[in-house]
Amino acid sequence: MTEENSGQVSRRRKAMQAIGTGGFIAGTLDLTQACVLFGSHIPLVIAAGLLGPGALHQGAPTYVLGVLLHYFIATSFAAFYYAASRRLGFLIDHPWICGLFYGAAIEEVMSLVVLPLSALHAAGPYELHDLLLGLGVHMVVAGLPIALCVRRFGR
Repeated sequence: MTEENSGQVSRRRKAMQAIGTGGFIAGTLDLTQACVLFGSHIPLVIAAGLLGPGALHQGAPTYVLGVLLHYFIATSFAAFYYAASRRLGFLIDHPWICGLFYGAAIEEVMSLVVLPLSALHAAGPYELHDLLLGLGVHMVVAGLPIALCVRRFGR
């Protein structure tokens, strides 16, 4: 293997580690907090976003689909942050502040784009308490872990 190929493999490995670890940690923390706050049926609600309201009454396969979809979304957000960090060095240099802002952005994208376009068509009106809770939670459990993992593994 040439030195150039070795460098590409190393960069690819770092990218996969940053994205995989960030997505896994953020996904786990977010799913855990959602289940604590809203109940263990949350993966069925996630699956219903893809399959429609009938999925809310399905069994274990639909529950597993919801968990897998949740981790797919979290890992996608981690991949986006990683890709942006290749061009915007401050995302790596300042992970605490950038992670908090990224978590807020995640909340807004989910609330204003993903959920309204889902099969459940979830959209406002929103209560101020729910908006603030969603922002705070996603800043801490999604944005920070992703930013810190990209800093740790993606250099």
